[in-house]
Amino acid sequence: MFTKKITLIAFLAFASLTNNAQTDPAKKILDDLSAKTKSYSTLKAEFAWTVEKKDKSKDIQTGKIQTKGAKYKLEIPGHSIYCDGKTVWDFIKEANEVQIKDMEASGEDAVNPSTIFTIYEKGYKYKFEGEDATTQVVSLFPLNPDKKKFHTIKLSIDKNKKQITSVKMMMKDGSIQTYTIKSFLGNGTIADTDFIFNTKAHPGVSTEDLR
Repeated sequence: MFTKKITLIAFLAFASLTNNAQTDPAKKILDDLSAKTKSYSTLKAEFAWTVEKKDKSKDIQTGKIQTKGAKYKLEIPGHSIYCDGKTVWDFIKEANEVQIKDMEASGEDAVNPSTIFTIYEKGYKYKFEGEDATTQVVSLFPLNPDKKKFHTIKLSIDKNKKQITSVKMMMKDGSIQTYTIKSFLGNGTIADTDFIFNTKAHPGVSTEDLR
């Protein structure tokens, strides 16, 4: 009798977990988002990056990102950052200087404009927060919160296009960082040379090799 009781409790617990997974649509939303994102051989996007501090003051910057597999080029105020999948060149425009580093394997902590389209793929629990006629919202919670500077990420996703429209990060210091996608193009033509810094195009540039 005791064994049967334990078995029944275990079954009910498993059934409850399964039912919860089935009633939370977040997994299917993220699966559909991942499949759509992976269908693009290249991505180009323009974004706004807003930092809202605890005192409610805001700092807004704009930028551009293009990716092709592990390659990316990031344009933000004062910097052009190139990566060919192995080497990273950070061109500091005002100083006319380029810093060269080896590309580090993107760990769970890597959160920047070059990773915002795939940040949800590993290292997070998720929860469906709601939707309206055009947008679905899913919250992400890091599995290793002690290693993060934030405690929650909210993804806003276009229901029809299956694309991220914004990424809002709630930081542990009380500030909020938001990436808002202004334009998005998938499967555009991008030459591999676009991901390599061209020294000849920047006469007099100084080089600091940090590899």
